[in-house]
Amino acid sequence: MLNIEELKFNSHGLIPAIVVDAATKRVLTLAYMNKESLAISMAEGRTCFWSRSRQELWRKGETSGNVQHIVDITADCDRDALVVTVNKEGPACHLGTDSCFNDTVYVNSEQGAPFSVEGLYTLLQGRKEQLPEGSYTTYLFQKGLDKILKKVGEESTEVIIAGKAEDKAETIYEIADLMYHVMVLMVEMGISVEDVMTELASRHVIDHKVKQEKMTK
Repeated sequence: MLNIEELKFNSHGLIPAIVVDAATKRVLTLAYMNKESLAISMAEGRTCFWSRSRQELWRKGETSGNVQHIVDITADCDRDALVVTVNKEGPACHLGTDSCFNDTVYVNSEQGAPFSVEGLYTLLQGRKEQLPEGSYTTYLFQKGLDKILKKVGEESTEVIIAGKAEDKAETIYEIADLMYHVMVLMVEMGISVEDVMTELASRHVIDHKVKQEKMTK
């Protein structure tokens, strides 16, 4: 465990702090700490930064309620930068978004964008906003919540049938269909991937499930 005195603060007495979501591993923001704000953060278990614009201590969520609970703080090899892993309440950005990092500057098309659940969610959000013609997703959003819920129910049944038949390939296929329709439902209801990940991270899923099963026997 490093002592604060072993860290290298810049000429202004500051050290950059990269804040990362513990559940999604997404970078949330880049802020700065001085020795006092770092000490407060460690003592309170919540992020406290130094505001360079206001020249004062800034406890994240003090006025907005969007508190960040610290999981751990790690220094880099040069000890002049920090990664602060947090469980957050509400958006990290003052613009109301989950992360401050949302504007793509460059994508290497030769490498291809890796598939991600977050990427699919963003794509579905775009479909809901733009409603391009000929899109099945557009059809679902236009039909509304009842239709989406019906499809979720149908796909759940298909997963059960494939699983019962012990057909691995078919089960994978049907699970993918179910996940897609569930994510359409999430977009329709304004539920983010991070909302679900945070819920999962807040509980011991297996332990709770075992406990529920024991209680029903």
